[in-house]
Amino acid sequence: MLTTDFVNGSLVWVDLGTPDIAAANAFYGTLFGWEAEASEEFGGYVTYRSGGKMVAGGMQVPPEEAAPAWGIYFQTSDADASAKSIEQASGTQLMAPMDVGPLGRMALFGDPAGAAFGLWQPGEMKGFEAVNEPGALNWVELYTTDVPAAAAFYGSALGLGTTGVDFPGGAYTTVHPGTDPDGMYGGLANRADDPAEAERAPHWLPYFEVADVDATVAKARELGASVEMEPMSLPGVGRLAKITDPLGARLALIKGDPDQA
Repeated sequence: MLTTDFVNGSLVWVDLGTPDIAAANAFYGTLFGWEAEASEEFGGYVTYRSGGKMVAGGMQVPPEEAAPAWGIYFQTSDADASAKSIEQASGTQLMAPMDVGPLGRMALFGDPAGAAFGLWQPGEMKGFEAVNEPGALNWVELYTTDVPAAAAFYGSALGLGTTGVDFPGGAYTTVHPGTDPDGMYGGLANRADDPAEAERAPHWLPYFEVADVDATVAKARELGASVEMEPMSLPGVGRLAKITDPLGARLALIKGDPDQA
């Protein structure tokens, strides 16, 4: 499961790129109860807190530079060395490794199918301070064109491991740091198998935990979000929904099955 006991290959951060950060702050503040703290030192970058704990980040990105989206970051102890491994595995560098003051070092990449992801080499900022609770990240999912090829890429480039599991809906591939399946924090899925994803380019989608998926979807609608997948229950997983925020960034909501470890 997703954890804050970070190792290389752990999922350590998620952040939002949006054309209107003030509007995004208002939306997520109402939807999740997040508190937004902007840093003038880092170009107005926003840290979102839930119950006083860091759970995500956000920044204003001009629409001509990038579409609104949530991005994910994997931990590395050496961003430059990982960048070389990613390129050798046929990944694409979108932003070269750079220092973020004393906080850490970051870089952005695209996998061979085009899904974007980031690297974080921690300095003073280690990553999430809370996960798997309402208002915090619970899971991430890669929607791609070829699951075995994606598993091979992330294994070669970042040392991530994958494990097949059986759900009532069929087989599913989970992803985790190294060889420890108990550390799984995400999954790999063929976008063609999901009507909400089939026509979209490959991408990573974050799932945020909420106390009540149906109530959160209703609130999101009131706030101007659109619903891409209505709330549904998946045995052995929990209750899920997918939405697009009023600025155009997509995310998923989940209330985990309490019987699941």
